[in-house]
Amino acid sequence: MSIQTSGLHHVTAIGGDPQRNVDFYLRALGLRLVKTTVNFDDPGTYHLYYGDEAGRPGTLMTFFPWRGAPRGRHGTGQATTTSFSVPAASIGWWKQHLERLGVEVSRISSRAHEDALTFHDPDGLVLSLVSHEQDDPREPWDNGVIPVEHGIRGLHSVTLSVTQEEATAGMLVDGLGLRFVDQQGNRFRFEAGAGGPGALVDVLVTPDAPRGLVAAGTVHHVAWRAPDEATQAQWREELTDRGVSVTSILDRQYFRSIYFREPGGTLLEVATDEPGFAIDEPLLELGRALKLPPWLEPDREQIQAMLPALDLPDENNPEFAEQRRSHQPAAATQTSAAQVSGSAATEARSA
Repeated sequence: MSIQTSGLHHVTAIGGDPQRNVDFYLRALGLRLVKTTVNFDDPGTYHLYYGDEAGRPGTLMTFFPWRGAPRGRHGTGQATTTSFSVPAASIGWWKQHLERLGVEVSRISSRAHEDALTFHDPDGLVLSLVSHEQDDPREPWDNGVIPVEHGIRGLHSVTLSVTQEEATAGMLVDGLGLRFVDQQGNRFRFEAGAGGPGALVDVLVTPDAPRGLVAAGTVHHVAWRAPDEATQAQWREELTDRGVSVTSILDRQYFRSIYFREPGGTLLEVATDEPGFAIDEPLLELGRALKLPPWLEPDREQIQAMLPALDLPDENNPEFAEQRRSHQPAAATQTSAAQVSGSAATEARSA
């Protein structure tokens, strides 16, 4: 393959209640909601994008939240863990923070020069916070709630569960340009570009695990970065020449996308870095209003009538974050913990 990805672009999952989703990812994890839009293929459903201040590629976690959606099943043929990067000295702080919110967390585990803390979101999605011995230079979103020195830097890695690794490894290496770097037991690690947090994927071989079922609490697809549309078009042509079934290039407003499945079953995407999330609202106002692409704008009234009301917490606004840091830094985190909905904490414990 002549083209190589530089790393992860975003991970998209299926959620349940959209308000509960917003409360958890903004207030418990301290991410910023950088775009409130809809699933372009199903406009009666939100598409919520979380990330750093500007929603840069490699920091993004996105959701299709369907209220009342049935729970999915974790298993082979899907991404089973989404991991975020945090500073090396922050794992203990995050364990205490999440436990204070009523989220059940694992014991801190160590593997390959990394410490990891695993837990579930309110819909049962498996998440992990990973500290890596390699410094992560990305700046966290500073919302005045999560101390900036502990803030999430972006995506760290994803774990793909498969029944056997050979064909999936072949797609990662020959189709995406990743390289194999390590094996620990039944876990195989690959990295893209310069490597490190945001450019890693683990392939976990679990031949006796059930086949995964994509629904609430599971990952829908994993997206990898392409620098521009010309590179993406060439990439699509090369994949097609290799016999891979690839979609046409789709306009996702904030990037362009192609989709295909790796042999193990996980849906993959190649997404362009540009144009980004500030093309239809100012950086300071990201996520505050429902944004629709031009071809859906004529149906705005009907679409809004189908969507449940969504109350965006003040923590998403830079002005509020600055005010909170200035006037009540000591109480900020405790107040935020109390504001996370009881249903989120309860469901996280039961996941």
